[in-house]
Amino acid sequence: MTTSQPAVSTAEAVPFNKQPRDWKKIGIIVLFCALPIALLVVFTYLPFFQMCGYSFYKMKYIGTPKFIGFKNYTDIFTRPDLLATLKLSLYYMVGALIQVALALYLATVLAFKVKGGSFFKGAIFFPYLINGIAIGFIFKFFYTRGYVLDSVLQWCGFSLDNLPYWLRDQKVNNWSLVASSVWRYLGQTMILFIGAIMSIDGSLYEAAEIDGANKWQQFKHIILPGIQTILVLNIILSITGSLSAFEAPYVITSGANGTGTFFVQMDKIAHSDQKVGLASAMAVVLLVIIMICALLQKIIMNYLFRDADDGTAKARKHAQKVEKARKKAMRQQNKVAVGAAPLFKNGSSAKTETAVES
Repeated sequence: MTTSQPAVSTAEAVPFNKQPRDWKKIGIIVLFCALPIALLVVFTYLPFFQMCGYSFYKMKYIGTPKFIGFKNYTDIFTRPDLLATLKLSLYYMVGALIQVALALYLATVLAFKVKGGSFFKGAIFFPYLINGIAIGFIFKFFYTRGYVLDSVLQWCGFSLDNLPYWLRDQKVNNWSLVASSVWRYLGQTMILFIGAIMSIDGSLYEAAEIDGANKWQQFKHIILPGIQTILVLNIILSITGSLSAFEAPYVITSGANGTGTFFVQMDKIAHSDQKVGLASAMAVVLLVIIMICALLQKIIMNYLFRDADDGTAKARKHAQKVEKARKKAMRQQNKVAVGAAPLFKNGSSAKTETAVES
């Protein structure tokens, strides 16, 4: 005896895409993406790989290059003058951390309503808009013996004979250059922090005040977790920028009196000495150091904020679990149904049905 059962439609259980592919739109997207990708490859990646190749040669801008293997890399870590320039990066790293801490403090104050807040934001951010070469000349005269800084200190009661030579004395000249960099980039870091702090929901502060939390507790448990991403970004930008410091020492002192950073020395070797292979190796080493520092910062910040969560991570994990459960249920439903139907059908074709008879 044969009995018929109603047809089981698997197509009704899945979404139906009635919109055909818009190939014109896809073509426009591809064309718009092709130009910037081509520029990136031609002017960034190809020169980078060529530079990596140059680092294995002893060569000048004119002449036949000579392959010497890893000798350029060994010279970087054996020549005292190059090792000394790497040590100078520590000054700028300390200055970068001071810059981030000061910017975070100012942003925490100026992100809320204070008298003259807009003026102070603009005044602190303004140095970042000035050209780096111009800032170099400003501080060159600012630190020159008997000029602005010495005059201000004399007004405060200091004797000129007791003041150091800010750009000549090797005990203070690097700190003077670091101060100019901090002054220039403080506003940029502060503005990024202000934007992140203002994006935090204000009801969190009201709830914390009701629970009796003071300002420090609000900063520790609300602001810091809420700006974790921007904090990590600013630290990475500041540290990597300190490793490639160039404008301040190049313009203010021209790298004299022990102020030549790794980047300044690399410029001298490449253009004055025309040791292109050694300069290329220095650039590769600098890139590797920056990548290692960025990775270490990421690991350290993840460890410090391991218990901090503003709810985003939990929501993301919950959404992933829901999506995984939905896909699993759909697979089981397709197995039960007789005949497999596609997840989406393009065009306006009719739904297919499969009849089950026994």
